[in-house]
Amino acid sequence: MKIFTAEQIRNWDQFTIAHEPVSSIQLMERASMAVAHWISEHCKNHKKLVIFCGNGNNGGDGLAVARILYLKGFDVDVFVGDPKGKFSEDASVNLKRLRDMSGISVRKFDQIEQYNFDDKTIIIDALFGTGLSRPLEGEYKMLVEQLNAKKNNKISIDVPSGLSAEEMFDHDAVILKADYTLTFQCWKRTFLHPETGKYTGKIEVLDIDLSNGYSEKTETAYFVTDNALVESIFKPRNEFSHKGSFGKAVIIGGSYGKIGAAVLATKSALKTGVGLTFTLAPQCGYEILQTSCPEAMFIKGGEEFISNFETEKDFICGIGPGLGTHPETEKSFLDFLKNYNKPLILDADALNIISKDQKNLELIPKGSIITPHPKEFERLFGSTGNSFKRLELAREKAKELDVYIVLKDHHTQVITPQGKVFYNITGNSGLAKGGSGDILTGILTSLLAQGYSQEETCILSVWLHGRAADFAAEKKSKEAMLPTNVIDEFGNVFEELNRRVERNL
Repeated sequence: MKIFTAEQIRNWDQFTIAHEPVSSIQLMERASMAVAHWISEHCKNHKKLVIFCGNGNNGGDGLAVARILYLKGFDVDVFVGDPKGKFSEDASVNLKRLRDMSGISVRKFDQIEQYNFDDKTIIIDALFGTGLSRPLEGEYKMLVEQLNAKKNNKISIDVPSGLSAEEMFDHDAVILKADYTLTFQCWKRTFLHPETGKYTGKIEVLDIDLSNGYSEKTETAYFVTDNALVESIFKPRNEFSHKGSFGKAVIIGGSYGKIGAAVLATKSALKTGVGLTFTLAPQCGYEILQTSCPEAMFIKGGEEFISNFETEKDFICGIGPGLGTHPETEKSFLDFLKNYNKPLILDADALNIISKDQKNLELIPKGSIITPHPKEFERLFGSTGNSFKRLELAREKAKELDVYIVLKDHHTQVITPQGKVFYNITGNSGLAKGGSGDILTGILTSLLAQGYSQEETCILSVWLHGRAADFAAEKKSKEAMLPTNVIDEFGNVFEELNRRVERNL
């Protein structure tokens, strides 16, 4: 799914109006019907709604939603800044329609203190949409602060008021803290970053039938990895195949006390489809690896740490899990990089070794995949003020180094050398545990060995990692789930994927 800027979204509306054709007020009604339908389906135990409407088209949506839900039997009250003030043309139409009905009160914002917010009242935010270009001020800032102080459930229409669709305002900007955000047609970038995504609550993307023609022809650098994209990438296995058909992967990692990381990465590679799996590790991990991963073959790379990185030419290498930073490991690894020119998957201590000298970045083979978490990224490329700036720096570095960056976060971002960004929306906080990154390295190594392109490998691996974590959380809880539980769910994810792409008569 493409992510568009606020300006592109406005153009999308106008394109739809011109080419469907449909009037702007009809399009507003369509959007409002979608919101009202969702609320009526999900809020059956909360029949009292209070809707706060601005003077623009987001407020117009709120006014139309109020009318529609009232006709569906909800108890609805509406607040506006000044009922006699200046509204957008379409908002004015919906305000008139609302005032022509009996049974709905339209109050001013300054009457909020006298209003009875009981436990069953739901607050609906329709103050500002994607057109907001600066932080809230004055009356609106004060109102949002008052609403945030209420314990009632809150639903925002399109975006939480005070939140930009595409950039971060000041850290101290006042933004409505929603429990649900009912957004139109596509994700917004601010929903996907930690500083701003914390205001959205659960996201529901409502299809309001904006023109496919516009979205298909309009360029963007930003995407959400949705089911359609995953299904277009995934390759069901050919039954007329053998182990050589699915590539050879080697996990290079482990050191005394950190063999578990190599075990997790190896198990992850084994369970994501690669034909042959090897683990290059120190001798101290031999018994552990051969016992825990009997399907993988062991290659000795040293005694208690790895001092030899040599592998076969047709192996795809994933380097880093549990590697350690022993001086001999560092020297051997950097020497290996100087003489190796195939794409690698680099994680954890492999990145930490590289980060010790900026000149080492030049040793990373073109087309490689690096998987830093925010701190590792900072060590590699320097600190930034926030995650938006970090992402833009990642885009610069991916192009400069000709590498793919998997920037780990709640919504992990895949950045390509061409500057494209794919936000992942699977996964949960249960992955915030040691070992989760080792699993991802195993998946990446496995899929790249099977012949997926680097872009496909990154997108599918991150999605699969998160999807398996969602299955694990359902069974074990986010608190109790372990990385090994995530590995155990890979089979269920592949079953689900195969069902989706199966061609039925």
